[in-house]
Amino acid sequence: MKRVIVKSVYDAFDYVMDHYYPYGLEELASLNDSYAVISIQDSHTGGFGFRFEKNLFCRDVLTLYFDDIEKDVEGAVLFDENMARSIIDFINQNIFADTLLLHCYGGLSRSRAAGAFAVWMLGGNNEKYSKNGSYNQHVYTTLMKVYLNEYYKKA
Repeated sequence: MKRVIVKSVYDAFDYVMDHYYPYGLEELASLNDSYAVISIQDSHTGGFGFRFEKNLFCRDVLTLYFDDIEKDVEGAVLFDENMARSIIDFINQNIFADTLLLHCYGGLSRSRAAGAFAVWMLGGNNEKYSKNGSYNQHVYTTLMKVYLNEYYKKA
């Protein structure tokens, strides 16, 4: 992957729509990079009312439903190790996409944590993710724990 980008749900939708083209006129798309999407949606609302789908430019989509919490809260879904494995496997499976697009509702907490992890996993500097605010520490810590305990040993 050449880059990892983190956006709000609205900005992610705009990014995807910049790849839109009328049937048979691919050259009219504003953007033509290949991308893979990790779509983090709220469980308590049943998602955001739409799903991203694979197409000419979108190589793959992983949709996860969990809430922006850092400890168990009744009625909410806490990010867990199975979700972390899904993200790690997805990154590995889509390594040849030009862009990894991550989004949650605001693009500030859950997707930012997953983005910081993805940049680190891909060998980049993820310091910018901790500037100008903080990300969901539980998501980041769980991803790191699963990766270091289960994947790093294999490498």
